[in-house]
Amino acid sequence: MTVRELLQQKGRQVYTVDHEASCLDAARKMVEVNVGSLLVVDERERPLGIVTERDILRKLNVRGLPLDRTLVRDVMTRDVIVVTPDDDLDTVMQTMTTHRIRHVPVVEENRLAGLISIGDVVKAMLRNVEVQTRHLLDYIQDRYPG
Repeated sequence: MTVRELLQQKGRQVYTVDHEASCLDAARKMVEVNVGSLLVVDERERPLGIVTERDILRKLNVRGLPLDRTLVRDVMTRDVIVVTPDDDLDTVMQTMTTHRIRHVPVVEENRLAGLISIGDVVKAMLRNVEVQTRHLLDYIQDRYPG
């Protein structure tokens, strides 16, 4: 299965936050839309990075900074690893595991095409295994016509 097929199933919605927003605002938005990361954008909606729940919790805890007065731009990840719609999910899972990341933007022709999480990848791979298992069982039990 490819990232493109996964996006067709889950959708291409990407939630964003302004780089000048507070970490408290970012955390509230993540809770509101039930996601674990937000793409960080500037005033022109150009992507600058990504901020995750972990970024906020770990960086603020270590630095002892106040959630409501720390800006997203101060805790976000700037060097964002991306994937393409044509990447297969095995490759994406390997990339996410190697870099220890849980969210990855999907970029096609230098444009944002979506955002996927490790949970999205695992669910899609499990569905694929379930379908393959069903086909093999049907074959073994001679349920195929012909």
